[in-house]
Amino acid sequence: MKKLFALIDCNNFYVSCERVFNPKLAGKPVVVLSNNDGCIIARSEEAKKLGIKMGEPFFKCEKTLSHHAVHVYSSNYPLYGDMSQRVMAVIGQQEPEVEMYSIDEAFVRLPRSGNITDYGRALREKIRKQTGIPVSIGIGPTKTLAKIANRIAKKRMTSGVFDLTDHPQLTKILAETPAESVWGVGRKSGAKLAAANIHSALDLMQAEDVWLRKIMTVTGLRTAMELRGISCLDLDETSPKKSITCSRSFGHPVQSLEDLREAVATYTAIAAAKLRQQQSVASCLQVYINTDPFSKDQACYFGHRTTLLTGQTANTGELTRAAIRCLKTIYRPGHRYKKAGILLSGLTSDACRQPGLFTPAADQQPELMAAIDRVNRHMGHYTLQYGVAGFRKDWRNRQDRRSPAYTTCWQQLVMVKA
Repeated sequence: MKKLFALIDCNNFYVSCERVFNPKLAGKPVVVLSNNDGCIIARSEEAKKLGIKMGEPFFKCEKTLSHHAVHVYSSNYPLYGDMSQRVMAVIGQQEPEVEMYSIDEAFVRLPRSGNITDYGRALREKIRKQTGIPVSIGIGPTKTLAKIANRIAKKRMTSGVFDLTDHPQLTKILAETPAESVWGVGRKSGAKLAAANIHSALDLMQAEDVWLRKIMTVTGLRTAMELRGISCLDLDETSPKKSITCSRSFGHPVQSLEDLREAVATYTAIAAAKLRQQQSVASCLQVYINTDPFSKDQACYFGHRTTLLTGQTANTGELTRAAIRCLKTIYRPGHRYKKAGILLSGLTSDACRQPGLFTPAADQQPELMAAIDRVNRHMGHYTLQYGVAGFRKDWRNRQDRRSPAYTTCWQQLVMVKA
């Protein structure tokens, strides 16, 4: 029996997370800012109606936001990540075949039986009851059609579910869908299609296969076939990342080597924890630092250094020592640094680790790393850390409007008074 695809997308996810723990925000305009409170990255429906644009710099629209009494929040990624896991857990309880597409989206495969729309409504209500997060569900015979269905479902906020399978108005819907908005097309390919007089999803669906393959390669041909209802894209299994990076812009320019060392050590610890989480080890490490490329007061500087590790490792201490050695070689006094980052590559499974000739197995300290991860997972980030990472962390990015870490920090749990 053929199965259907459903795309479950959390509505205005970051804003919805804030509203779960602050119900007073319901019905009010809300926006969430990016790192360093730079740009708007999430908007409530009320904020959208005010004409507030996605990606707009905060400093440009601050007066407008204040005038309309818009509630402004700094991004709270620990909260959003935890709420995402909760939503995915509810979906996984209902459907075993799940592909987590992004922090707020998941594809699932549904059996082609019964009333699928009613099933979608029941799943939507279950997610709302167990997490407080509203979602929209688009259903179709292919992932691409499920994406289009989801866009329509978002406009139907009363039901939040739309099924394109055998829909009598499918041709009309595809004719009204711009080609560049089709999943997998984008602006660059959309421009090529427009030059060939292909402006809608219907035009793309009806285009000749030979021409599509020549102009848009096999990827474009698959997209057209998906629009025809022929499934070419299956659910992707989550595979370990081939590289892991952690980088941040500083809250203010950093000049001292000590502050840079703290930042690089902190980012290395975060990357190492991610490395262990996917049960991998790294054989290569890169550190990079840079000044503000848009500054008119100083010349732009970008320094980076890559080093091969003496052995494959996921040990925070070993990775930190290597990272600091790299940092010392690229640091230039007198610069005001805006950003630093760490990149781990050459990743392999920990089970396939090849012991180094000069690295005793005892030096890897897997029990210590596991203990640190457990404590930080249960007690909050930075509960246990290496001293070189510092404690003041004055260089951290600005989060002046951040809400509490309601679900990931014991000290910030909501207090209930009887």
